[in-house]
Amino acid sequence: MFYVVALGVFFLDIITKLLVVNKMDLGQSIPVIKNVFHFTYIVNRGAAFGIFPQGNFFFIIISFVGIIIVVSLYRKLSKEEYFFCLPLGFILGGILGNLFDRIVRGEVVDFFDFRIWPIFNFADTFICIGISMIFLFTILGKKSKLLLLFKR
Repeated sequence: MFYVVALGVFFLDIITKLLVVNKMDLGQSIPVIKNVFHFTYIVNRGAAFGIFPQGNFFFIIISFVGIIIVVSLYRKLSKEEYFFCLPLGFILGGILGNLFDRIVRGEVVDFFDFRIWPIFNFADTFICIGISMIFLFTILGKKSKLLLLFKR
């Protein structure tokens, strides 16, 4: 399930970015709900919210480190912790989607624009959902040692 989820997120991210790049002009904004939600095509060479705009190579390295960490965590899950496959798959797929952009384009394509938050993409969304799920599972007291797996 982990790898299927990761590949699904990766392909969803890549396909939607390809649609945006091929159907929109850079900087173009298409209102879906005026002043609430738009598709706005921008590129980001830095990290979240455009910080460190010259850091593409650094973020490529960080992405590879993230992939190693996520796959290592997945491989150390016990059967009782199987529910972590979904959020870890979300995170891996998101990392792969943005990494693909950084390597192929030299920048990340973003397009979801809620006007009250920086513009983002599916990869960002799934990374945040995955991290939130892990946080909630851990807080809600599931029998997990996910945060301690590297001590094994």
